[in-house]
Amino acid sequence: MTRPPVNDVQLVAVIGAGTIGASWAAYFLAQALDVLVIDPMRVESDLRSDIAEAWPVLERMGLAPGADSDRLRFSPAIDNALSTADFIQENVPEKLAVKRETLRALEKAARPEVVVSSSTSSFLPSAIQAAAAHPGRVLVGHPFNPPHLIPLVEVAGGEQTSHDALHWTVEFYDAVGKAPVLLKKEAVGHLANRLTAALFREAVHLVAEGYTTVEDIDEVITSGPGLRWALQGPFATYHLAGGRGGIAHYMRHIGPTQQDRWQTLGNPRLDEDLSALIVRSVEAMLSHTSPAHLASLRDEGLLELLRLKSGQQP
Repeated sequence: MTRPPVNDVQLVAVIGAGTIGASWAAYFLAQALDVLVIDPMRVESDLRSDIAEAWPVLERMGLAPGADSDRLRFSPAIDNALSTADFIQENVPEKLAVKRETLRALEKAARPEVVVSSSTSSFLPSAIQAAAAHPGRVLVGHPFNPPHLIPLVEVAGGEQTSHDALHWTVEFYDAVGKAPVLLKKEAVGHLANRLTAALFREAVHLVAEGYTTVEDIDEVITSGPGLRWALQGPFATYHLAGGRGGIAHYMRHIGPTQQDRWQTLGNPRLDEDLSALIVRSVEAMLSHTSPAHLASLRDEGLLELLRLKSGQQP
C-alpha cells in the first residue's frame, strides 16, 4: 500500500478529543493542516473553546503559513468523512477494549494505507492491533502532555506493524515539528513514562517512609536535577559528572555508588492509606492555587524553555 509523501498530508483525523486529543488538534491546526475531530462525548463548542485557549501560545511559538483554527471540522461519530484523512491520531480513553472497538469502527471508513497512531500511554501496539483488519498500519505515537507544546512523540510498532508505516510516521511527525523517537521494540509505558514512573515510585517511597514531604520532593526536582534535565539527559549529565574523563571516568570511579543506591530504592505499595496520604499532601500543597493557574504557569515556562533550547544545539 502506497502512502502519500508526508509533505502531501492535508487532512489529519483526531479520534477522541479529551485533554490530549484537543491539544493534538490545536497543534495540527497550527501546522496549517486541515483537522477532522471525531468524538461522541464532546460538544463542538467546548472543543473550539479549548483550541482557542491554546491558540495564543501556538501563535507565540510561530504558526505555519496558512494555519487557521477555522480549518477544524467536527463530527460526533465515525463516518465517511474519515475516508479523506491522510493520517489518524487516536486518543480515546485508556481502555484496551475501547481502543480496539474504535479501531474496528474506523477501519470501515479509513483508507487501508492510512496510518493509525495511538496516543496510548501504556498499552502495547501489539495488543491494540491484535484484531485489526490492517494491523500493519497500526502503531503507537505517544505524545507528552500537553502535545501542542512538548515536542516529544514516542513511536513504537507492534508485532504486525510494517517498517514502512513506522518510518513514514517518524518522518511525518518530524515534518510537522515534533521530536519523534522510534523504539527498537515495544514496551509497556514506552520510554518516557517508564522513566517518570521510576522517579515517582521513589518519590512516593521517600514520602511514605517519612524521609521528606511532597513539597520538598517537588522542590528538589525543580530546583535541582530538573533544571539540568530540560537541557541534557541522564547520560550526558553523568558524562559531565565524570569531568575530563567523561562517562568512562564516572563509570569507573563513581558508578559503584549508583549500584549501592539502587539496592536501597523503595518499592511502595499504593494501598488506600498511602494513596490518601499523597492526595491530602498534594491538595494541601496546592490549596493556594488552581489547576488552571498551574497549567498557565507550566505553559509559559515551557514556552520559554523551548525558546532557550532552540538556540542551544550541541
